[in-house]
Amino acid sequence: MSEPRKTPVIVVADDTAADRKLTVMAFRNALLHNPIHEVKDGEELMHYLRREGAYAGKRVDHEPCLILLDLNMPRKSGLEALAEIKGDPLLRHIPVIILTTSKAEEDIVRSYQLGVNSFITKPVHFDEFLLAIRKLGQYWLELVALPPEDPRP
Repeated sequence: MSEPRKTPVIVVADDTAADRKLTVMAFRNALLHNPIHEVKDGEELMHYLRREGAYAGKRVDHEPCLILLDLNMPRKSGLEALAEIKGDPLLRHIPVIILTTSKAEEDIVRSYQLGVNSFITKPVHFDEFLLAIRKLGQYWLELVALPPEDPRP
């Protein structure tokens, strides 16, 4: 008998702790209970995805089913991390959603050139942010068929 599939994890990459906390709270408010792993910048995100650095040798129970990625982060920006994810044959299948305060056309264009799946500008008002996360979660976690988890050990 095969083992039941575990609930896939969502990764939130944002250098602002309050924004990460708000995003997690919005997912919970929308009754989406996937495990959420938080990272503070693009470099930590790549270490988590590749199981390097602080994540080397640690078991990762679930491959991410979705990455929410801020653009403006220290050490490695969201665009740099996006380029690495979409350039890596073992990671490129993971949907990446830019979730940022930027409305700059060049950020939107560059993100799609690099292969982002969606670009969302964070709503300023709390209720609008909750609604945006609810819709995002419903679409990506309930409606869309996602690829199976990564078979890596």
